[in-house]
Amino acid sequence: MTALHSNPLFDRLADAESILVTGAGGGFDIYAGLPVALSLMHQGKRVQLANLSFSSLAGLPIEAWVAPDLAAVTPDSAPHLSYFPERTLAQWLATHGYPDTVYAFPQTGVQPLRAAYRELVDRHRIDAIVLVDGGTDILMRGDEAGLGTPEEDLTSVAALAALEDVPERLVVSVGFGVDAYHGVSHGLVLENIAALERAGAYLGAFSIPRATREGALFLDAVAHAQERTPDRPSIVNGSIAAAVRGSFGDVQFTSRTRGSELFVNPLMSLCFAFDLPGLAARCLYLDRIEDTHLIRQVHSRIAEFREELVTRPARRIPH
Repeated sequence: MTALHSNPLFDRLADAESILVTGAGGGFDIYAGLPVALSLMHQGKRVQLANLSFSSLAGLPIEAWVAPDLAAVTPDSAPHLSYFPERTLAQWLATHGYPDTVYAFPQTGVQPLRAAYRELVDRHRIDAIVLVDGGTDILMRGDEAGLGTPEEDLTSVAALAALEDVPERLVVSVGFGVDAYHGVSHGLVLENIAALERAGAYLGAFSIPRATREGALFLDAVAHAQERTPDRPSIVNGSIAAAVRGSFGDVQFTSRTRGSELFVNPLMSLCFAFDLPGLAARCLYLDRIEDTHLIRQVHSRIAEFREELVTRPARRIPH
């Protein structure tokens, strides 16, 4: 039991010396973990950054691959690629004097991803992992009316759930509300968080204030990424950054959301923290994707599971 004035997430990481902060769902997910990662660095922790990648990793040279399905991305990696969030982040880190290698995992099934994580854990003697989702679909257990895009998120959860020798494995969800566009009912998200609280797996929430060093650096990193990736900026992190700045309502920052009404609000800047094994235990289909090797197998296994059950209807938040 921790004191009210302390933060349960950082309390769980207090004794860790080498921490991996990793993006769960591809794209710019690792950016949503930057405030936590930077805070840990500023506390003197050794921090590695990684991301399940949507980039064209197949074109990387052989020397970039430190193990099967594990690439080390640096500021100079693949200059010909216009979309490469991991390289863009590495460039930002170098500019600000932080260690500038970002590891990248290609889209695979659970078994290859777990092997890549095992290599990274052994290479850096990782004793704590923080898995970050930009959004909330990582909190869907499988019987909700809409799951959003859970394939990569839950592949990451399943891969890490079996690494029982890592003392601390945690999940952070940032960007409450952004997955409404993908059919997620945030009334059901709140119901799931309540169930995780009853199970002892919810570690509370905290905000990312722009007045903090980490909040200001996060805003700078997102702005840098938007400038370097103007055709495909991150809607999730753009929304989180807008919320951190205090914006509200239909805040349009990219043509990608033209025609959609956004609802940027202070809840988007909250980091909801969870115990990863506890969250994994509540997923109803994790066993079905356990032996997968390809991401398309994960897609099909989830689809088959969904055909067999009656889903919980969406719930409106009545306020």
